[in-house]
Amino acid sequence: MSVSRRTRGWLILLALLFFSTRAWPGDAWARAGSAGSPGIGGAIGSRGSRSTAAPRPYTAPGKPAQPSNPPSPSQPGGFWHGFGGGMLGGLAGGLLFRSLFGSGFGLINLLLLAGIAYLIYRFIKKRRMEAAATVSYSRSGGAAIPAYQPQLQSVYDQPQEQMAERDREQGLDDIRQFDPSFDEAKFQELGMDTFFKIQGAWANRDISLMRPLLTEEMFRTLQEDVEHLKEAKKINRLENIAVRSVDITEAWQESGADYITVRIFASMLDYNVDENSGQVVEGSKTEPVKFEEYWTFGRPVGSDNPWQLSAIQQPA
Repeated sequence: MSVSRRTRGWLILLALLFFSTRAWPGDAWARAGSAGSPGIGGAIGSRGSRSTAAPRPYTAPGKPAQPSNPPSPSQPGGFWHGFGGGMLGGLAGGLLFRSLFGSGFGLINLLLLAGIAYLIYRFIKKRRMEAAATVSYSRSGGAAIPAYQPQLQSVYDQPQEQMAERDREQGLDDIRQFDPSFDEAKFQELGMDTFFKIQGAWANRDISLMRPLLTEEMFRTLQEDVEHLKEAKKINRLENIAVRSVDITEAWQESGADYITVRIFASMLDYNVDENSGQVVEGSKTEPVKFEEYWTFGRPVGSDNPWQLSAIQQPA
């Protein structure tokens, strides 16, 4: 039974669409705190009266605040960005047109289409990696070094930065009044230790041992996310975790409670595997992902009360 050229062309188009959905998954997978949130800009847990506010972005001490969406530095056009990209599109369109209306579609044409799809995939992957590398960070001290340095700074940026810094220092002073032994460096270590412990428990799909480190709301949310992974028969693998910096961005007191938010900048291999086959279904075993998250810890006022993780936010 012969298949018409038009039908064959549509089958090829559907195959390409299927390939694109399988080969180009999203960048964020399911590490602890991201599965239950609505993606970039999402949040789980509570930050008291600041729950609905976006986390204050980290600014290195002595550095001017940067625009939230700075213009990308000019990049060389390159072959794939201009002429090469147009040529790939033209070839793909031409081959599809021939399959629909032309004089046949052989094995060579199919191989060409597969090659074009692979080149497009590599191109998109390269562009994503270049975009992720726009902002680089130093290992020591956690200072952010933006790749783009604006020539002029808005007159409103500096006062806002100073206000945020004053608010943070005031919050830390208020915490020290009831806890003279409070130490910023030790708290940063606490934040890092908690991050590693929770990610480890998450990868093992068992949050129960982390119960003392979490508020009731956070424990319940992460436990539900773990159950969703189990129902989907997926295991989230987190490997080669490297925390580059942990920096206190906010500190305050309200309603008899202390709150501190830290910005965690890290990288890891983050991918999902099928529970039965062990095959990777999302993410990559070889391409690490960089990310920043804002973890908020809370406790009743006083040094005798332990800190608990109360919220996780992704930057907008």
